[in-house]
Amino acid sequence: MSQKNKDEILKRLSAYYAGAKPALVFSNAFELLVATMLSAQSTDVQVNKVTGALFKRFGTPEKLMCADLGEVERLIQSVGFYKTKARHLVDAAAILFKEYGGVVPDSIEELIKLPGVGRKTASVVISNAYDVPAIAVDTHVFRVSNRLGLADAKDVYHTEMQLRAAVPEQDWKDAHHWILWHGRKFCKARKPLCGACFLNDLCVYYRDAYRAEQEKE
Repeated sequence: MSQKNKDEILKRLSAYYAGAKPALVFSNAFELLVATMLSAQSTDVQVNKVTGALFKRFGTPEKLMCADLGEVERLIQSVGFYKTKARHLVDAAAILFKEYGGVVPDSIEELIKLPGVGRKTASVVISNAYDVPAIAVDTHVFRVSNRLGLADAKDVYHTEMQLRAAVPEQDWKDAHHWILWHGRKFCKARKPLCGACFLNDLCVYYRDAYRAEQEKE
């Protein structure tokens, strides 16, 4: 896809999803880190249901690292893979307290050293808590970016690198939200609403795969 078409897609996305923000509820970098770690394989809605009580009980790295693992598990048990996540949270909190003085790092390189933290989580934290330019590529962003033609990659890392090249740096954080919300509203995983999408005249997926499927039916 030409950069001109990519720019037009981004222009339309920015207008439609102007002001889009994270769906996770948080008040500081540590809370955002915890919430994002919990969000893997879970919905933001479900994560928000458990973090209120979790933050009230263990709202700092020092408190969380000293927590009883079983209690943490009980507090987050409605979230997918809660046992593994509970262990990662407690271990990450200990590292934050002992090695970083309880302060969440503001770089991807440092954050991915923590258990349970990958590039997506690290990018979410630095961009939304510290306003450091980053594009977090989760399953929604990966799917939508490659369907639209903003990227043409087989994995999340190369999708991220291609988005960095296609999107102006000052828009990286916002572009993540635009693409993410587009995946939730129109470009759904199983039944994308291509016919109603305001990008279908530019979309690679609509041009190739979706229209071919419709013709078969």
